[in-house]
Amino acid sequence: MLNLRKYGSEPYRVAVIHGGPGAPGEMAPVARELSSLMGILEPLQTAATLEGQVNELKAVLEKDAAIPVTLVGFSWGALLSFIFTSHNPSFVKKLILVGSAPYEGKYAVNITQTRLSRLSETEREQALSLMQTLNDPAVAVKNTPLARLGRLLSKADTYDPLPYDDEVLECRYDVFQSVWKQAEQLRSSGKLLALGKKIECPVFAIHGDYDPHPPEGVKEPLSRVLKDFRFILLEKCGHSPWLERHARERFYNILKEEV
Repeated sequence: MLNLRKYGSEPYRVAVIHGGPGAPGEMAPVARELSSLMGILEPLQTAATLEGQVNELKAVLEKDAAIPVTLVGFSWGALLSFIFTSHNPSFVKKLILVGSAPYEGKYAVNITQTRLSRLSETEREQALSLMQTLNDPAVAVKNTPLARLGRLLSKADTYDPLPYDDEVLECRYDVFQSVWKQAEQLRSSGKLLALGKKIECPVFAIHGDYDPHPPEGVKEPLSRVLKDFRFILLEKCGHSPWLERHARERFYNILKEEV
């Protein structure tokens, strides 16, 4: 898999950063929508370490982006964009965080329970079984169970989804496990949030009120450390605003104004 897709034409002033970790391709709909206005880069993260993903993103932007660039990070990609910007402030003109994961561990403790509570009994049993499989060291190949779990949890993440195609190109458990473990250690130590003090550009967060990742886990911590921070909450909206029947249009209108 190549680690970059391009939309529109040069100059490429915006890059959309996918979540996961290990779920490349999911930001393709956003990239296509924005490409009617300008050139868009969609980096596809392949590195299996946090440092590797930061360096991989830097290499892509150095080669193809019009620096400074606007980063639109989704979910895990919001955290990655946040970390990247703290290390490379001259690269980023504006940072837009969509459906970001929380920046302090205390806000993350109920995310899984919230998701499971929104599933039917059968779906919940399937999800718990898949979680057990992923935690079983005797299971060698875990990409398929992780992808199945992701599709199940996406039902819990959405408020009223429009029909959509799953555009994740591949689901890599090794990337997910390694990178997320490092990111959680960074968050639990307080070092993740502290990185915000190094960010110089404006930061704008967009979050759904139905997102199982609590909005206060983004708004409250970042308000304390960022110099220029704004936050908007979308009503009747889950984790992925571009998939939501009630929020899609407003999300794109806001995003197009900000980029």
